[in-house]
Amino acid sequence: MAEQKTTTKIDRRYIFLFIFIGVALPLIFTIGLPIETTEYVEMAYDMVNQAPAGSRVLVSFDYDPASKPELHPMAKAVINHCFRKDLKVVATALWPMGVSMANDVFAGLEAEHPEKVYGEDYVNMGYKAGGIVTVQAMGKNFRTVFPNDTRQNKIDDLPILDDINNFSNFDFIFCLSAGEPGIIQWVMVGRDKYGIPVSGGVTAVSAPSIMPYVNEQKQLHGLLGGLKAAAEYELLINLPGTATAGMDAQSIAHLIIIMFIVLGNINYWRNKKRSGNKE
Repeated sequence: MAEQKTTTKIDRRYIFLFIFIGVALPLIFTIGLPIETTEYVEMAYDMVNQAPAGSRVLVSFDYDPASKPELHPMAKAVINHCFRKDLKVVATALWPMGVSMANDVFAGLEAEHPEKVYGEDYVNMGYKAGGIVTVQAMGKNFRTVFPNDTRQNKIDDLPILDDINNFSNFDFIFCLSAGEPGIIQWVMVGRDKYGIPVSGGVTAVSAPSIMPYVNEQKQLHGLLGGLKAAAEYELLINLPGTATAGMDAQSIAHLIIIMFIVLGNINYWRNKKRSGNKE
């Protein structure tokens, strides 16, 4: 009777366990693995960093919970940076759920910036339907489009909006966009029609289609694309957050997968060599 061939297999449960540990631990304890910042992220960072104290920034939350894992870390990092630079943040939304996304970001930064006062340093004006038509209306008369904020405060009672009549009264626009309407509409109206600098962040899948607005047309002042870009921005402001933790988890998971691929190949060639020797 021929001798039975023996093989050594790695129990797949060990693979699942290592992947689970490799993903879970970085999400609990941020490691901060090295990340190289890119030109587009640095351009967006410079626009915020070089703005004079007291500048008023229009931040549009044009996304919903489906895109929250990618765009929320960007929003937190950018607005945190604005607060550090003493910039005034005026939030709007072209998506209905953008209102709650903005409220969540502001609530998360209250502990770190207790000195910031609603209505003086930041405000959430809420959602308006209409896409590019609404953006054009804001450019002409902001006060008509937003007579009240989400807390039903009248615009005349909000010090942050003193002398805000149209886009010419904002220093720049930052759009966090998951699709249409979103960053393209802000470029077409804010940048092209009124000459206001525009930057923003998009999901990783949308980034390739938006890149030409930075490279070729020069209509966007930098761009954050996906979770990695959010992690780069966190690195630039020296404040590791959920994006950095997410990239750590992704990198370690990839490393574990590579390790098991290597072990599997070593095991395969070892068994093949043993089989050849027996013959």
